[in-house]
Amino acid sequence: MERLWGLLQGATIYKHVEGTQQGCPEEEEEEEEEVAKPPGHFCPMELRGPEPLGSPAGRQNLGLWAAAGRRAAPYLVLTALLIFTGAFLLGYVAFRGSCQACGNDVMVVSEDVNYGPGPNSHQGTLYWSDLQALFLRHLGQGSLENAIRQTSLRDRVAGSAGMAALARDIHAALSRQKLDHVWTDTHYVGLQYPDRAHPNTLHWVDAAGRLGEQLPLEDPDVYCPYSATGNATGELVYAHYGRPEDLQHLRTRGVEPAGRLLLVRLGVISFAQKVASAQDFGAGGVLIYPDPADFPRGPHKPGLSGSRAVYGHVHLGTGDPYTPGFPSFNQTQFPPVQSSGLPSIPAQPISADVASLLLRKLAGPEAPQEWQGQLSGSPYRLGPGPGLHLGVNNRRASTPISNIFGCIEGRSEPDHYVVIGAQRDAWGPGAAKSAVGTAILLELVRTFSSMVSNGFQPRRSLLFISWDGGDFGSVGSTEWLEGYLSLLHLKAVVYVSLDNAVLGDDKFHAKTSPLLISLIENILKQVESPNHSGQTLYEQVAFSNHSWDAEVIQPLPMDSSAYSFTAFAGVPAIEFSFVEDGQVYPFLHTKDDTYENLHKVLRGRLPAVAQAVAQFAGQLLIRLSHDHLLPLDFGRYGDVVLRHIGSLNEFSGDLKARGLTLQWVYSARGDYIRAAEKLRKEIYSSEESDERLTRMYNVRIMRVEYYFLSQYVSPADSPFRHIFLGRGDHTLGALLNHVRLLRSSSSEAPGAATSGVAPGLGFQESRFRRQLALLTWTLQGAANALSGDVWNIDNNF
Repeated sequence: MERLWGLLQGATIYKHVEGTQQGCPEEEEEEEEEVAKPPGHFCPMELRGPEPLGSPAGRQNLGLWAAAGRRAAPYLVLTALLIFTGAFLLGYVAFRGSCQACGNDVMVVSEDVNYGPGPNSHQGTLYWSDLQALFLRHLGQGSLENAIRQTSLRDRVAGSAGMAALARDIHAALSRQKLDHVWTDTHYVGLQYPDRAHPNTLHWVDAAGRLGEQLPLEDPDVYCPYSATGNATGELVYAHYGRPEDLQHLRTRGVEPAGRLLLVRLGVISFAQKVASAQDFGAGGVLIYPDPADFPRGPHKPGLSGSRAVYGHVHLGTGDPYTPGFPSFNQTQFPPVQSSGLPSIPAQPISADVASLLLRKLAGPEAPQEWQGQLSGSPYRLGPGPGLHLGVNNRRASTPISNIFGCIEGRSEPDHYVVIGAQRDAWGPGAAKSAVGTAILLELVRTFSSMVSNGFQPRRSLLFISWDGGDFGSVGSTEWLEGYLSLLHLKAVVYVSLDNAVLGDDKFHAKTSPLLISLIENILKQVESPNHSGQTLYEQVAFSNHSWDAEVIQPLPMDSSAYSFTAFAGVPAIEFSFVEDGQVYPFLHTKDDTYENLHKVLRGRLPAVAQAVAQFAGQLLIRLSHDHLLPLDFGRYGDVVLRHIGSLNEFSGDLKARGLTLQWVYSARGDYIRAAEKLRKEIYSSEESDERLTRMYNVRIMRVEYYFLSQYVSPADSPFRHIFLGRGDHTLGALLNHVRLLRSSSSEAPGAATSGVAPGLGFQESRFRRQLALLTWTLQGAANALSGDVWNIDNNF
């Protein structure tokens, strides 16, 4: 190189090479003018050395240089192209490796996924590991236990003076943090309370119909909100858990539930579902008790006292049942319409001790082995037994409730909200029910506020909410959804519930939308188990069951505080819990749900489990609020449809015999899967740095859940319009229950009693066709919406 550089320094004269085309001028003194003119054609030049200008050796050397240059030119060009192509492919592979939409899942966590700071931040690029470390550094632990204890000691029944004081304290606590907005939303709702002057009663009735001895209801404060008021008299029948199949079994055994009072056990389904099923079968009233078989005592764990009854509302729905479908900002604005989920028969909780007295009086056939409980000295017979008289005198009151909000605005997508909430109210101490969730919510607010002060800027807004009226059926959250429904389905990304988060420490369960399953799996791999040192939560659940999702994932039930977000508003939601293995937390919804009992059940591990809950929830929030592409697995619903269609396939022969087919559903499912795969490929091949394109994809992804709300039924008549989670004739579950009637002569087949089948009718072809159309076109609409613009829709329907 040094010799070549010397030659170049010595070269002073450029001259036309002989043998080339004519007209190529020699270099003149006016070099600048010649350089400015673009050459008409290529003119080879020779490099003159320091030898004399007319030297033959010089001319020979220059000829060799020119010839070599002509031979090497194609190779040089080819080499440059190869280098450019290799660099391009290397860069593309590097970009694909960090793409957050690779593989089978929509998002893949990688340590090299970076999160750029805001324009005003003085910090460098924040990677996922940096954000994780920042979050864990600011997340406190010691304060959680004390906050749970202090909250559980406060009176906070919805509508009480104690609740109003707690609401002011939480508003003040949020105002002290680095939040962009803090505000309160007040609703005036209809709540039902026990009448202290006229408590509920239970009497024996003699053969002449006269009231006899009064049975003790130990605690007059324990009642069923939204029970029908009035009196019910009838013979007693034992009905297991009060499910439709349990009541149908009574009929097959010759025990008619109609006109009688049913004694049912707590568990399996909600209070509201038990009463609705009893009403569908014509029962006159319901008594609900906790059987020791459902609440086994451990050798070192406390159990529920035999004299304790369990509280629970019986509205088959959520929100204020006196303004169904409308927000309760001011009830006088709306006509006096009641929810169809309000029961028309009375219901009352009783203790295990009272239930034991009732069971001893029952005659009739012996209950099946699986119906047998563990009440000592009580033979479990179906009945009927002696007459009973139940009197329910609950009173309705218009009550103000307050939801409290705090917001951290997002940097790039501030109009998209990641929502996290916790119930604040409680009937009784409510340590597990709401004190844990409230304490964790406040700690997360403090933690994310500290992170913002240290350079964290989420892409999307974080919305922290403390709900009121939760013990009456998620009244506060549902009224907020009803008030802002037209807005929230466009802006709410995900709802994370902190209710019932700590009910034990052995197992982890998540009740959630399918869209969040892949993200849950990823976060479980990031959080350490609170009771298995050196293991992550994922390793803990996968150790006992290789199909981790079968162990962890459950559908959202109606009594979950997250249910309305998905089934009513079309927002994917999650409610997760640590629970005991083989033992239900016995004190939920009782006056024994104290901090001390929760501490005993967890054997002193309450701080560690609460910390794990906070870590899991916090890392969910980071991913959901800060990933460039929303980590929602929209392809999962294809598997959900396939699973349900598998159940329907069993009846394809029966349908074909009637000239009917399920082909429409199969075609719609195929279109949805193709649309999901097409969107996945678009995301896979897109530029992550293209903010406009990323936002377009995020909008399509975040509305997938909303696409499964049937647009063909009225929200006023069928508020839970989700075809997989909702209630009504438009749902896949209702279609399946109806098709089962092809092999049954009675409309009271399992599941039929609450699916809308008219009494005394079996399979109806016209109803089947309508159900199939409602389901198919909702699923087809979801496929079309996922495809994007109308010119991109390509279906085979």
